[in-house]
Order: sequence, then C-alpha cells, then structure tokens
Amino acid sequence: MRLVNIGFGNCVNSDRILSIVSPESAPIKRLVQVSKEKGMLIDASQGRKTKSVILMDSDHLILSYLQPEALTNRINGEEEEVESE
Repeated sequence: MRLVNIGFGNCVNSDRILSIVSPESAPIKRLVQVSKEKGMLIDASQGRKTKSVILMDSDHLILSYLQPEALTNRINGEEEEVESE
C-alpha cells in the first residue's frame, strides 16, 4: 500500500485509484452529483476550487484542488514544484 498526498495532508491509497480526471466535463459533473446523492463523495479540496476528481475502485469519488498532472506526478514519484497549501 502506497499513500499519496492529495492536498492539505489528505492521503489516498494509490493502488485503489482507477483514474484522475478534470471536473470540467458534463459527464464528470453528473457523476459527482450522483456520487454526492449516494453519499460516496469525499471533498478533500478544503473549500478551494476543485481541479481534479479521483475515481476509486470502491465507487467513491474524491475531490482535490490539485491539478491532475500534479497528482499523477506524485503517484509516479516524480519531483514537482511545491504548491502552497
């Protein structure tokens, strides 16, 4: 199990991530709304603008304020510029 920081000290198990997508498309917005209604949405954005949606194998959706590219770099263990949290 490898935990990845998704912002503000929140971590997820990288082995359980199915995909990381941008929240801008209509299908993803619908998916977020349905997930919220089912109680399967986790908002880890701390009130900031959601920049990525993480789809988990447990059908949970996690909202993060980090860009999908930054999360992908963290999962792959690559260095990135430090963002102020």
